[in-house]
Amino acid sequence: MSSIREALTEYIAMRRALGYKLRMPASGLSKFVSFLEDRQASFITNSLALEWAQQPSTAQASLWSAKLGWVRGFALYRSASDNRTEIPPYSLLPHKTKRVRPYLYTDMEVQQLMQAALELEDTSELRRRTLYCVFGLLAVSGMRVNEVLKLKLSNIDFNAGVLTVEDAKFGKSRLVPLHASTMKNLSDYKILRDEFLNTRPSQIFFINSRGHRLDDGTLRVIFYLLSRKVGLRKENAKNGPRLLDFRHRFAVRTMLNWYQNGEDVERRLPVLSTFLGHVHVSDTYWYLSAYPELMGAAVTRLEKHWEMNL
Repeated sequence: MSSIREALTEYIAMRRALGYKLRMPASGLSKFVSFLEDRQASFITNSLALEWAQQPSTAQASLWSAKLGWVRGFALYRSASDNRTEIPPYSLLPHKTKRVRPYLYTDMEVQQLMQAALELEDTSELRRRTLYCVFGLLAVSGMRVNEVLKLKLSNIDFNAGVLTVEDAKFGKSRLVPLHASTMKNLSDYKILRDEFLNTRPSQIFFINSRGHRLDDGTLRVIFYLLSRKVGLRKENAKNGPRLLDFRHRFAVRTMLNWYQNGEDVERRLPVLSTFLGHVHVSDTYWYLSAYPELMGAAVTRLEKHWEMNL
């Protein structure tokens, strides 16, 4: 029988081979195994799992629940080779994540943010255009922030008007078709980018002033600054519209347009789910409950159906 640490190595390798990245769980489970070793425990027990998961005592209940969930998955795997293994039940440290209701940007607000990026003072033309194009692409593509920042020049087919999103969640790739106007803006940015780089090679499409990948933290700081400038956030507010809300806006606007055009939304929803890179269609269905506008459109469609069949 392999040791618990050897089993953990096998478990992480298996899950990653299936497409899971497991950055936090892998690190957390390694600490859990060290915890077991300190206790001189040769197998996983519910009491030890619970004790480890509730450290530190000042952490939020959501973190405790997540940590116990990591152990539960590993324990299920370990139980196949060690029948002494106890699997923490779901009734231990239950926690239901509350998803923040996304902010639905108006067209005017998106335009204001993009214009504010072009008007940034004390910065280069490259930086202004980079921010302008990043915000614009987020608004029209439904891509995740990290997917836009990792975009490579080779991922863009300017002739076909298609982006390839590589190594997204669960290691999957997908194609994202774009409007000709969006491709024109990306093409113009490429000219400016290439002039800046001169002969220096760079695979990354959106670059910073050193020719490297635009930093996620820097992007968010500038976004918060511009959000306050255009009135989307109050001066000292900790909460407000996020970069992620560009993606939510795309999903909601797409579904609203389908309802308004009389499309069969239920049949087309898997298409949107694939386009967004959702692993489960249920992740896309969530928007129906998150947005009253969508729920209202669905009810209106149902009422018309009933009227036609009375």
